[in-house]
Amino acid sequence: MSSTYFVEYLLHGKKKSFIIRIDTMNNAEAWQWASCDAGLTPVPKPGRPPLKRFSKPMAERFGVSDVRWRESAAVAWEDD
Repeated sequence: MSSTYFVEYLLHGKKKSFIIRIDTMNNAEAWQWASCDAGLTPVPKPGRPPLKRFSKPMAERFGVSDVRWRESAAVAWEDD
């Protein structure tokens, strides 16, 4: 089951963030998706691996830094 994650990073010193729904998240995935959001690598088609994985050192060479991620809080709907 997919979870929703909030990812923050810096691109040439400017704050960027996005929300992504994905099955599993870890540091390597966060760096990859931050690179996609920054326009460094194409967003992969669903069910296919990315064309080129961006590692932390590679992303840092293109200005991506300080990638952080966390799982979004679940929304608790209340009945009136």
